[in-house]
Amino acid sequence: MNPVLQSEPSTARAPAADAAQPPLWQTCVIAALLLWLYTPILTHLARQWWTDPNFSHGFFVPLFSAFVIWQERSRLTSLRPRPSWSGLFFLVAGLCLLIVGQLGAELFLSRLSLLIVLAALTVLLLGWNFFRVLLFPWAFLVLMIPIPAIIFNQITFPLQLLASKVASTTLPWMGVPVLREGNVIVLPAMALEVAEACSGIRSLMSLATLAIIYGYLMERKISIRVLLALASIPIAVFANSLRIVGTGLLVQYWDPEKAEGFFHEFSGWLIFVVSLIMLYLFHRVVRIFSGEETAKS
Repeated sequence: MNPVLQSEPSTARAPAADAAQPPLWQTCVIAALLLWLYTPILTHLARQWWTDPNFSHGFFVPLFSAFVIWQERSRLTSLRPRPSWSGLFFLVAGLCLLIVGQLGAELFLSRLSLLIVLAALTVLLLGWNFFRVLLFPWAFLVLMIPIPAIIFNQITFPLQLLASKVASTTLPWMGVPVLREGNVIVLPAMALEVAEACSGIRSLMSLATLAIIYGYLMERKISIRVLLALASIPIAVFANSLRIVGTGLLVQYWDPEKAEGFFHEFSGWLIFVVSLIMLYLFHRVVRIFSGEETAKS
């Protein structure tokens, strides 16, 4: 067969594949429009990460998503773009959500609209096959958006009550008489209030984020990754209750003033490290029972 005829199909396919790629000018225009629309929203979001300790983990979320996309670069470059007009519907929905959020001064909706718009543009310009590859890093970005205050308060107060109940049940076993009134634990030396900052919501959100990152980096099975993410919730709650118990023991048997200041802040970091160790040990146990460690050895 003629070598020229053999090379014709491949040379004919190459321009078609290149034509399917979005033009550079189109990408630049879309990026400029996104920056124009969302720069004030992203600036306020970064400021909240910096000033609100409950959501300081937000800085790491987009960085990790970018890392995952970088790891998937070879898979993405091997895909053929198949733009879908169905992305236009989600684009309109995302922009409508932005308008509603701006008019109603609802930050959560405005920030969430960015994720919907990014997903819509991916489908519209590249296709659903690209979005399927980007689904995990895209979904992970949800963790960078602070929870609305009305939902946040509905979560923190039950956590405050739970921590105070566990502490008031545990401390008498250690010889400390306790009287609990709501989220206030009355000890002989002083009264301890399980405030919002001591509810454990901060460590819970940070630990859940780290559990997802840890599961992605250290585990191949999706089922175990999901289990690690779910296990971070009871681990964080248990560790925070342990912190309250430790504070009660410190007040009763050492010095009430030590329950505040440096020791109080340090105990928060120490308990978070304990939570990470517990998450790691849980992962090892799960791997043993699932037969992963045996198969590895």
